[in-house]
Amino acid sequence: MITEGDWNYDETVIKNLGQKYLKSYSEFIDKVNEEVSSTSETQDVSYLWDFTLRPVQLALAPHEHVDLVDLVKTDNKGLNKVILVFTSLCLEVRDLKQQAFSQLLPPLIMYGERPDAENLPKGEAQLMIGRIIPLLQEVRGFIGRCYEVAKNLILQLDVLFGQDKVAQSIVMKDVHLVTVFDVLGTLFTILAILDEVIENNNTLNEHWTLYRSILRTVYKADQFSFDEGRLKLYENIVATLEVEVIDGRILQNCIKQSLPVLSNRLQAEIMYSINCLLSANETAGQSTRDKDIQLSLLSPVTLYIFYCTVFHVQDKKTFRNIWDLHKRVPFIHVFGPVILPLTSFLKRHLPFCCKFVDKKMDAAVVTNRQSYLQTTVQNLNKDTVNFTAQVAAWCADLTEGFTMEGTVQTGLEKICRLLTNGILLAKNISSLVAMIMNMHSTLSKPITKNSVMCCITLLQQLKIIECVFSEKEEIFAMSVSHVIQQLTLKVLNSMENLKRKLTQDKKYSYSSLDIIAAMNLIQNCMNGCCSVPRNVICQIALEIAQQGKTMSNDDQLMFSNILQKIQIVTNFQEKVRQACDTSFIYWHRSICPVYFSYVFTNPTHATNLQYFVASLSACRTLLLAMRHMNKDTDKLKVFKKEILDFFTSEVLRPLCAEIETDLRLSTHSHLQLDDRNPLKVGLKSISTLLAMYPIRFFDTYIDVKKFVTQYLDMTFYNLTTVALHDWKSYALMRDFAHQKYGLELIEPHLPSQTVEQGIDVLEIMRNIHIFVSRYSYNLNNQFFVERTSNNKHLNTIGIRHIANSIRTHGFGIMNTTINFTFQYLRKKFYVFSQFLYDDHIYSRLVKDGRYFKENKDELEQCYPYERADKFNKGIRKLGLTPEGLSFLDQFRILITHIGNAMGYIRMIRSGGIHACANAIKFVPDLDDIVNLEEICKNEDLPQDTVKAAKVLDDVLDNLNKNFADGTAYFNMLVNVFAPSFRSQKNQHLKHFYMIIPPLTLNYVEQMMNGKEQINKKNKAGACFTDDGFSMGVAYILKLLDQYSVFDSLHWFQSVNNKFAAEERAVQETRKRGGDIKLDQTNTLTMKRLDEYRQEFELLYYSLSSARIFFRSDQDEVQVDSEQTPVQPSQPSTDTPTGQ
Repeated sequence: MITEGDWNYDETVIKNLGQKYLKSYSEFIDKVNEEVSSTSETQDVSYLWDFTLRPVQLALAPHEHVDLVDLVKTDNKGLNKVILVFTSLCLEVRDLKQQAFSQLLPPLIMYGERPDAENLPKGEAQLMIGRIIPLLQEVRGFIGRCYEVAKNLILQLDVLFGQDKVAQSIVMKDVHLVTVFDVLGTLFTILAILDEVIENNNTLNEHWTLYRSILRTVYKADQFSFDEGRLKLYENIVATLEVEVIDGRILQNCIKQSLPVLSNRLQAEIMYSINCLLSANETAGQSTRDKDIQLSLLSPVTLYIFYCTVFHVQDKKTFRNIWDLHKRVPFIHVFGPVILPLTSFLKRHLPFCCKFVDKKMDAAVVTNRQSYLQTTVQNLNKDTVNFTAQVAAWCADLTEGFTMEGTVQTGLEKICRLLTNGILLAKNISSLVAMIMNMHSTLSKPITKNSVMCCITLLQQLKIIECVFSEKEEIFAMSVSHVIQQLTLKVLNSMENLKRKLTQDKKYSYSSLDIIAAMNLIQNCMNGCCSVPRNVICQIALEIAQQGKTMSNDDQLMFSNILQKIQIVTNFQEKVRQACDTSFIYWHRSICPVYFSYVFTNPTHATNLQYFVASLSACRTLLLAMRHMNKDTDKLKVFKKEILDFFTSEVLRPLCAEIETDLRLSTHSHLQLDDRNPLKVGLKSISTLLAMYPIRFFDTYIDVKKFVTQYLDMTFYNLTTVALHDWKSYALMRDFAHQKYGLELIEPHLPSQTVEQGIDVLEIMRNIHIFVSRYSYNLNNQFFVERTSNNKHLNTIGIRHIANSIRTHGFGIMNTTINFTFQYLRKKFYVFSQFLYDDHIYSRLVKDGRYFKENKDELEQCYPYERADKFNKGIRKLGLTPEGLSFLDQFRILITHIGNAMGYIRMIRSGGIHACANAIKFVPDLDDIVNLEEICKNEDLPQDTVKAAKVLDDVLDNLNKNFADGTAYFNMLVNVFAPSFRSQKNQHLKHFYMIIPPLTLNYVEQMMNGKEQINKKNKAGACFTDDGFSMGVAYILKLLDQYSVFDSLHWFQSVNNKFAAEERAVQETRKRGGDIKLDQTNTLTMKRLDEYRQEFELLYYSLSSARIFFRSDQDEVQVDSEQTPVQPSQPSTDTPTGQ
């Protein structure tokens, strides 16, 4: 086995190896630094200090893993025990305070904050309470721990001060331990703050009442299955939480907990400490608005409450001194939006002392509050200017302070002064803003716009301080240790002088031994790491060393100030974070629209916008602390959306509108516009807003320039597509946007519009239901013509219009049009089915069908004209619309609309082929298109050329396919509807062919009336073509597979026979001769019959042509010899030559 002694260590090798790894690590750090620097330079993102977003940061607070027993070591064992006990208790209270402010108060104060807080779903209030039951359990455990620490601290103090001189471990004659009593008051203050936060949260108390009531109803409800024993246990837990936490008696329960009879000396020490703390805070309270100093006022107040309650003493003088504190500080900012009226706090906890307050003093409280708020608001402008100047001077001094001009000692003193002054300045600003906003909210006073702007300016100054601390953090890191060494050196030298002076004193006593031991302990602690435990030890030891006249008042003040500076310098990062915390603005976020609107009106102030957004980002900690929301809920999303909506509505949208207006006015400057002289109408510096770097807000960025660019891109593109003839104006506006505002807009790459564009295909597609009702279709020439118009002309749509529109939008629009038409046809076919399902219609069709089948031999296989005419006239008896339309008229219009839709599909297909032909007309031979990709590969051309050739091949193949194939859209629409039409559940549709004869009569009458209206002055209802009816009939017959059964009616031959018979009757009347008037009547009758014959002939040809579109095989292309067209002049015995 190899032991450690078997190895021969070479120190040179170890040293070289260490240097090698150190060099490698240094190179790695330099490389990372370069990459981070390059990344930050390429990204135009404003940088503000946010410790929650830093993956790596410096932690300068000193920590050491040393037990208190090892720190408190002197030759005086009695002194060691005293300092060890009270130091551990003071540290425990410090930890409890940190836990309360970081873990308990945020979720308690945020309870009830949610977007739908005013309209909660039923039962949600009880669910919210259920989610925070674990939190309330934590609060209860925390309160129990506070009670134990408070009791222990009181008993330890009582034992220390209550013993006789013989039993005392150290001489306590002139020792007062004000620091320890202050810590006890701080513990009481924590409990008082918990009371105030819970009591001020009205939502929590309301929901708690609902939760207790629902627990009582569980016993009475039979639908719940539960273990009654466990429910009883849970109800006891809830009842305990209500008594110990919710009822607002946390402080009173702590003070009134079971304690032994305390000594008179402890009573005197408590009163002495109260007076000392009041006098110490009096000067500080008059000279500063520091929140910590205001909060420290609660320490002597709560101590006095403890003093009066436990010792049953009513000191009028001290009570009035405490009562008079409201003259300087009417409210104490506790946490978040909660401010504590000092007088109300005293009345609630010391009701038996209210007899010392007369009516005049009580009335002066309200007056003083109003006066304090009024004075603070009046001085706000002046304070804002002063604080802004102080921040600017501090920033300049801080930059200058690191130059280290003069001696090193002078430079370190300056750095220490700047660091402490910066933190103190931030505290004063934060306290002022929080107090003003919270006082307006508490007193229900409206805040003026000027006060809002001053508060926002102060918030920005607060974030500037935080940002400067962040930028100088590395330099502070290198200087802090030197500053601490200098401060500790002063303490060590002063202590050494005091020790020397004390040892030279001939009057040596036991108390002197305690003083020297305390001084030695201070020196020992100062010689090590300046951690928090060492600082607490020094404070307690310093009070023991102050007994008698060992130190002058100046020495005591000097030591206290140095220890305070050491505490600030060693924990300056945490101090800065607390001082610059602006999370209280969450409850006052309604000021955001006011400020955003001000920024838009005054763009020169936009440079400070990033600091205000940074102050809003500080709400992250509070939002993430919420525990009443569902676990899956994004806690930041609602607040982020609210602020971004404010910014969008107050800045971005008005900015976009103003820039767009300016670009339009610049483009149309040749027109007669309003005066735009900036010397007369003023000039707004919009470019300042566009020049801002993107601002980070939570996990997103506010990029003003990008938003405006996207808005203009979208607006110009949409307006260009709507009116392509304006493309040149929008191109000019894009150029102006680049020249005036530096905006890089995207070219839309839309083709310019032609003169024959007409109505756009997209517009027709989106409004297909309106189009088919307002336009008539012509089958032979393939165009749509508008039925009526308020203008002097009618719009028409032809194949060239469709082709130009397809060239604009691309061939993909064709399939989209089919989809829209399919959706439209589905709705129309539903109405179609409902009409044929009607009993009146269905029974008549069945009756006519049965009649024809039974008598077709007698009728010579021709459906009688008279029966169709009777149907057409008889259906009017069922009722008419206000426009005079019968049900058959409406059914004809429905079929016409369906046919118009199919005609539109046909035109889309023809327009696509037309556009494709125009695009491919430069290809020499469509049957022999060479493969350019293979040719380029064979010639070994570059890869980019091969890729380009492949793209061209794909384009040519696509064009050739579209040109040659020509998708059979009609067959698609037949196949998709035919199975449903021919199914058993739609048997009522099988008699559709029987309604076609009366429909044709109705159609011919309508066309005759329409053509007559053309030559009249009132052209309402005028039309000369409406082939949508023929398309609709042919399409529906195909869907029902009724071509053959309809042909079996020989309807058009029957019409021909009818007109031939009437013509023969008229001719026979003419041969007999007679009256002249009778001859005129016969002439008009012949003319009328001829017009009807022509209309039926046109309908026959249109229907025959329409049926060709729906042929599915070659056999059906053959002419059906059984059909007979209506001949214009031959008798009905002629047979047709084809369809």
